[in-house]
Amino acid sequence: MQKWEYATVPLIVHATKQILDQWGEDGWELVQVLAMPEGNLVAYLKRPRA
Repeated sequence: MQKWEYATVPLIVHATKQILDQWGEDGWELVQVLAMPEGNLVAYLKRPRA
């Protein structure tokens, strides 16, 4: 059975692509982006546990 590890990452609006590209290069897959009530964006990511 596959095991996963997860990360929660705050996103800066003017650097969203660069942030997600960097995490993607490290093997993380984007699961969802949520807008928080205060206006911040938060990315939820996962990758297989080694």
